[in-house]
Amino acid sequence: MRISVVIPTYDEAGSIARVIDEIPRPLVDEILVVDAGSMDGTAEIASSRGARVIVERRRGYGRACLTGLAHVRNPDAVVFLDGDYSDRPAELGRLVEPILRGAADIVLGSRLNGGLRPGAMPWHAVFGNRLAAALIRWLYGVRLTDVGPFRAARYEVLRSLCLRELTYGWAVELITRGATRGYRISEVPVSYHQRIGHSKISGTIRGSIGAGICIIGGILKNRFRPDAPATEPGVAK
Repeated sequence: MRISVVIPTYDEAGSIARVIDEIPRPLVDEILVVDAGSMDGTAEIASSRGARVIVERRRGYGRACLTGLAHVRNPDAVVFLDGDYSDRPAELGRLVEPILRGAADIVLGSRLNGGLRPGAMPWHAVFGNRLAAALIRWLYGVRLTDVGPFRAARYEVLRSLCLRELTYGWAVELITRGATRGYRISEVPVSYHQRIGHSKISGTIRGSIGAGICIIGGILKNRFRPDAPATEPGVAK
């Protein structure tokens, strides 16, 4: 099975080398770093470690993921991974295992059901993720404990879902639209550690509130709006 890894980054020079170096290469065919115009040399470091770097200066987590999808080279599955070393890339095999054996279409890494290290997530981030997971269980019938950034999906599923969210709402768009289409969604426990560098989201009240609104709003919106026709993933306009 061909596996592509997509890593959105912005000023992750202190961590990106470790992230790329610890990805289990026997499992992975290509590594794409989608960089939002970092000024600290993130793109250059990523390229020197063997990643293919795509510069996407327009901001937005969802936009970065969609840009990565537009540039992967016909994989069977795609893994999404943050560039701050809070997730451990060495656990990628655990994440894709249900897809490899044909038991799941979308797999999420659960930090709250795995090894959440002390200080890795502030209390409001833990609360927000538990709330989001509870809403998804209630509205979509998918039993989750967390909505984390370490995730994998079959590429043909990603192609079918008409993903278009440009913000942190993309984190739940994949789950909710996948559930609506009847795809098999599961989670596996993963460890979660203090990130290298300062968090641009949970590290600030404004960032946390903004991300929370995008995520909760996405859960509700995708449940109650009509389903859009499927299109292939492309660079977000």
